[in-house]
Amino acid sequence: MDAKELKSLQAPLKERYRRAPEAAQITLRASGQLDTDDIACKVDTARAVVDAGLHPATGGDGQAVCSGDMLLEALTACAGVTVRAVATALEIRLRGGTVRAEGDLDFRGTLGVDRDAAVGFSDVRLHFDLDTDASDEQIDKLIELTERYCVVYQTLRRSPQVTLQTHRVAMDEDAEARRRAAQEAAPHAL
Repeated sequence: MDAKELKSLQAPLKERYRRAPEAAQITLRASGQLDTDDIACKVDTARAVVDAGLHPATGGDGQAVCSGDMLLEALTACAGVTVRAVATALEIRLRGGTVRAEGDLDFRGTLGVDRDAAVGFSDVRLHFDLDTDASDEQIDKLIELTERYCVVYQTLRRSPQVTLQTHRVAMDEDAEARRRAAQEAAPHAL
């Protein structure tokens, strides 16, 4: 895709959002099904069901994905898509490259070993290795705009308000049968 194609795809959306700002307000959703037999949650992604479980540093066996890894993967994916879109819009040729995210965790916090140890990432680093002939000024602008427009990066930087709600539900036999059928089919979906 080149800059002209990208602009033609986005132009009607931008115009619509200028005329009707409320049309740009979209709620994204994710859901997961608690595993009744294991310490895991099956997360229904857009493409497959992913088994999330304990990280090996908290007793997991490494067979399930770790939610902390998924957070870094989401940051990497969003930053990668954003840097490509910005490069396309600025007509900066990227022959390739990699995006890496890494974060530091102290598992004493999440395991309750030390009340003073933080639960969650203390530091997150995002790295870009870009194969390009762009000037240093162009690369600086590319990264500046990538930071500005990357949804996951900005969400982590801004710390949005997060609310939690709990509802007590009773699963009927039909719901339990559907859950078990989905659980059995899940490995085949991957």
